[in-house]
Parts: sequence; C-alpha cells; structure tokens
Amino acid sequence: MQVVETNSDSLLKDFKVTIAAEDIEARIDSRLSEVGAEASIPGFRPGKAPVSVLKQRYGQAVRGEVLDETLRNSTQELLAERGLRPASQPQVEVTSYEEGNDLEYDVSVELLPDIGDVDFSNVELERDKVTATDTEVDETLERLAEQNKQSQAVESARAAKKGDIVVIDFVGKIDDVAFDGGTGNDVQLELGADQFIPGFEDQLVGAKAGQSLDVSVTFPDDYGSADLAGKDAVFNCEVKELREPIAAEMNDEFAATLGLESLDSLKDAIREQLNGEYAQFTGEKAKRQLLDKLSDQYDFDVPPRMLDAEFDQIWKQVEDAREKDAMDPEDHGKSEEELREQYRDIAARRVRLGLLLSHVGESNQLSVTQEEVNQAIMQQARQMPGQEQQVVDFYRSNTEAQASLQAPIFEDKVVNFIFEMAKVTEREITPAELRAETEAEAEANTEKSKEAAADKPKKAAPKKKAAAAKKASPKAAAKKPAAKPKAAAAKPKKAATPKAKSAE
Repeated sequence: MQVVETNSDSLLKDFKVTIAAEDIEARIDSRLSEVGAEASIPGFRPGKAPVSVLKQRYGQAVRGEVLDETLRNSTQELLAERGLRPASQPQVEVTSYEEGNDLEYDVSVELLPDIGDVDFSNVELERDKVTATDTEVDETLERLAEQNKQSQAVESARAAKKGDIVVIDFVGKIDDVAFDGGTGNDVQLELGADQFIPGFEDQLVGAKAGQSLDVSVTFPDDYGSADLAGKDAVFNCEVKELREPIAAEMNDEFAATLGLESLDSLKDAIREQLNGEYAQFTGEKAKRQLLDKLSDQYDFDVPPRMLDAEFDQIWKQVEDAREKDAMDPEDHGKSEEELREQYRDIAARRVRLGLLLSHVGESNQLSVTQEEVNQAIMQQARQMPGQEQQVVDFYRSNTEAQASLQAPIFEDKVVNFIFEMAKVTEREITPAELRAETEAEAEANTEKSKEAAADKPKKAAPKKKAAAAKKASPKAAAKKPAAKPKAAAAKPKKAATPKAKSAE
C-alpha cells in the first residue's frame, strides 16, 4: 500500500492511497479458493473446480467483495499506522480502478482535536439550594382541595350565583343553524371559573333549575375553528340542576383518596416534589453557568465538517423562524452575513463543548448502562398513557432512538463528574428570592430584546390559532395551578365539551 498525504491541516487530512494490482488479484484468488472449497459445481467434486471456472461463475461478485474489504481494511490500517483519531466516518472515493490495474482512491479524514488533560479544580461555581416553605405546602394543599371539591344539590329554589355549579344541556346555533361540536348534555359548569367563552357564564348567573334561556356570545377572533372565529352565536340552554360546591376537608381521609396514608404523608409528598422541582431548576441553572465557564476556559479548533453540520441545523431553524416572522428580537435588523457569523459562533461553541464533555467522559470511563437507558424508555412510555407498549417497542427496535436517550444521560453524568471536581459554593436562598431573581433576569432579557427590536418597523402580529381546539363548544382553556405534586394528582373532573379558547 502506497500512501501520499495531500492535505495536512490540523483537523482535516487527505490522502491518496494506491493498492497494487497484484495484491488485489492475490486476494481475489484467495477468496475464490475459499468459495470453491464449499461450492457445488456440476461436473466437479467439491473443491476441485479450476480457478478459471470459479472466476467465470463467481469472479465479479468476489471482486466487488474484495474491493470493499480492501478499501475498509486499508483505510483502518492507514489510521492506525499514523495514530489518527477520526471524528467521523472517513470519506473514501475511488479515483481509478480497472481489472488488472492498481486500485487508487482518496480518503479524507476529519480528526478529533487533541484536548489533552483537563483540570477542573480551578473552576469556581455557585449552586443555589432552595427548600420549600410551609406556606408553599399549605398553598398547594389549598389548590388540591379546590381541584377535588365535591358538590351537592341546592335544595331551595334560589337563583344561581357565582361559585355555583349549573348542570345544563345546550345547543349552539349560528344564524339559527346548529353547528358541529356546539351541543352538550349534562354539562357541569362552575359559574365564575372562566371555563367557557367570555360572557357565557355571566348570562347564567340568576338562572334557576328548570329554566330555559338563550345565551348570546361572540366567538373569539383566535378561536381554534376558523369557521367559528369571530362569529356571533346563540346557545339554547336548559338549566337542569343547581349545585353548590363542598370544600374538601384536609384530613387523613382526603389524603387516602390520593393514595397516601395520612395528611402528614401528603404534606411530605408535596414538600418532596417541590424540593425536587427546585433542585432540577437550580441544577439546570448551575449547568448553564458551568458550560459558560468551560466555553471561556477551553478554546480549541473544532472539526470543520462537524461545525458545518451543526451550523446547517441551526441555520435551518433560523430560516424557518424568519419565514414565520418569529425571529429572536435581538436578530432584527441584522444582515444575513452578521447572522451567519453569529450562529456559526454558536455552532462552534456547541461542538466544542460536546467534544470536551465527550473527552472528559471517555477519559474517566463514564458510560451509560442499559439499565439507565431502560429507565429513560419507561419515563417516555409513562408520558403516553395507553400507548406504553408501543413506545417501549419503538425504542427497543430503534438504535438511533435509544442513542437520543443515551446522549442527555451521558452529558448529565459528565456534568455531575465535573461538579465533583470543581469548587462549588452552595448558596441557600428562599423560593421568593429565587423567583425574584428569575423574574429580574427575564425582565432584563425582555428589555434587551425590546431595545434590539426598536429599530424594526412594527408589523401586525398574526392571529394565533389553537391547534388543540378542534371542536366548537363554548368551553375555554382550563387554568392550571402553579404547582401540582405527583402524589396529589387527583383525578380531574372532565367536562363533556371540548375547549374553545386558544391555549396560551
């Protein structure tokens, strides 16, 4: 094998490789002998067919097999002899070959940078520690009580007031014609809860059980159905029953309905989940701080093709956002050249950090176990109730999908390893302080974005359509509590009608 280096860039090397014709023919003859030893050819005993017959029958197939194997093995031999560590699969292109002649091919190898030893003992980090307060636990309990409240029939013939629950049948009409999705039966509607289209609930205040009335509303302009958005409608309603809510008592019996032994156990579960959520949030914050420091501390060239691939992926997202008039306000007013330079720097940072973390993980024998992958698969399955087995089967039969789960697990392992090596100062702050700092940071970013966008002419914002609102009932988007512990995930009451307001 003859090798000539045609490009000697630090991270991208090109070679011209020549394999002598006699070497290739010798390999072909050797392979034909192996084939002939097992082949059953009429007129010849096994292993006794002459080479000429074997070449006539199997020559082309064997030649193709030998060439593929030669390209693969000679390229690996080239990398090993020169101690090259490829960052990606080498690119091989045959430039010249005819039967009986030398094989010539070009190979281009993108190399991993030599990062060398890394020392994180001088990296200083600050990590917040936040503990849920008794007040937060009590507030969460109050939300649970609200979510799980029961109701009882109103015995007197009084009129409905806000806070009451009316049980109604309704038929929605536009221009006196009923429309699809506008009918509901035995729907329990809490007046004042803003579950239905604006104005709907207000017109039921004062109604009595057994009363029939018409409710006139206008569908919001951003309603999920284009056929109904902005149109006037009348709902013929029959009030079948009036009920009043009964607050759930916070006791052991209530905790038992949520699968816990006692009220204290429920409080402990709430506190544990809140602390877990704070730990996850502050952990991500500390991770961003770490990556910023690593990006500043380690600066090395990155493989050009890896950089190009990462940039192309990012740039596609930028172009999609530009087409939808949804670009980052900070990018408004910048030329395409400026944007390309900006996002190429971001791509380089991502590739560099990825290579650094990979290097740290490999150098310290960090790896992802199959058990950890299985746990991640089960987490994905739990997010798809009723389709758990399909999700599990998908990941177990798809190596690329499993790799997508391995990557973040490996990254977290490496980040945790670096945290153990670094100088980490723990800062205890209250939940209120954490929220205040987060809001201040968000406000500062918003102001920065406003300043960046100040020079761009204003355009009318496109109206948003709610993809989730597929039917045309008057129900609005339900309001979600600020925090709901898993242990307290009581079964929600489901109304019989679909959402009407667009989701925020």
